[in-house]
Amino acid sequence: MSDQHSLHSFETRAIHAGNTADPQTGAVVPPIYQVSTYKQDGVGGLRGGYEYSRSANPTRTALEENLAAIEGGRRGLAFASGLAAEDCLLRTLLRPGDHVVIPNDAYGGTFRLFAKVVERWGVDFSVANTSDPAAVRASVTDRTKVIWVETPSNPLLGITDIAAVADIARTAGAKLVVDNTFASPYLQQPIALGADVVVHSLTKYMGGHSDVVGGGLIAADAELGEELAYHQNAMGAVAGPFDAWLVLRGIKTLPVRMDRHSENATRVAEMLTQHAKVTEVLYPGLPEHPGHEIAAKQMRAFGGMVSFRVQGGEQAAVEVCNRAKLFTLGESLGGVESLIEHPGRMTHASVVGSALEVPADLVRLSVGIEAVDDLLADLQQALG
Repeated sequence: MSDQHSLHSFETRAIHAGNTADPQTGAVVPPIYQVSTYKQDGVGGLRGGYEYSRSANPTRTALEENLAAIEGGRRGLAFASGLAAEDCLLRTLLRPGDHVVIPNDAYGGTFRLFAKVVERWGVDFSVANTSDPAAVRASVTDRTKVIWVETPSNPLLGITDIAAVADIARTAGAKLVVDNTFASPYLQQPIALGADVVVHSLTKYMGGHSDVVGGGLIAADAELGEELAYHQNAMGAVAGPFDAWLVLRGIKTLPVRMDRHSENATRVAEMLTQHAKVTEVLYPGLPEHPGHEIAAKQMRAFGGMVSFRVQGGEQAAVEVCNRAKLFTLGESLGGVESLIEHPGRMTHASVVGSALEVPADLVRLSVGIEAVDDLLADLQQALG
């Protein structure tokens, strides 16, 4: 993180970090450097260190500086997708014979990466309830190199005490990785709580407008950041310049969007708790949520994701999704528009039959920033 922005508030860093005015024209928004290669002033005479856009691109550099600044890390890196970021991280940190602890309610794509790809390299993993530090500690072995956490988790909105698990990781000599996608760095700062690496699907709240796919890694340690950067270049799944520009644009409004997402989601969750056809509401902002106190301690607000279970089982949950009108039926999350989905058949189909299988009667909402009364009315008619 640049010392220039280290003392500024989050809102100021989100707008200004990495966003240096163009030296040639004075443009206040970094240009989209849609370029593959760069003229050299003699052999090895690089201008600003740029030679080929897989290795570095000025637009991507601006985003990566911004990511480090808003997460409080030493190095930020931008990738073509969240899973590309995860792949680079795992291949940097792990060797055959190593062991990883993963959450029992992780994102389906993360589980698929471990179960179908990483395991074939000779890396073992154990599934643990990361909301219970004792369960995490019991899953650690002398081969554990990474403890992986999502908080809030996808789609069950579980909460992990980041500081407590960071202590476990340090004792074990393992790295703590925190997927901060659901919270965003505005609501939660895992590095300040002891995380070694933060992972993001930049597609979600960071981009914020359902128009870009991207991933990010932010390292707390400069040396690890350099190692990740080496693998980023060697493996090549980098963010393109236009995608980097879109995410950088989205981050500028992240604080105001997350405030509205959180306010709307709180109203939605409160309404759902009163609905006769809803059997359970999963939202860390509710006082009855088992992780509420920890979430209140480590988060600024509780985010825009709400999951709930309905009477009538799987078919009833599917029908709720199909009847929604203002909530768009679709995968992904974190855009300004509200989305609804059935995790068991959509985003988490890859975990069916595993220890991470989600309830069949579960519906997941990404609550957008529309007028909340319109959202409430749509859910009420969808529930019938």
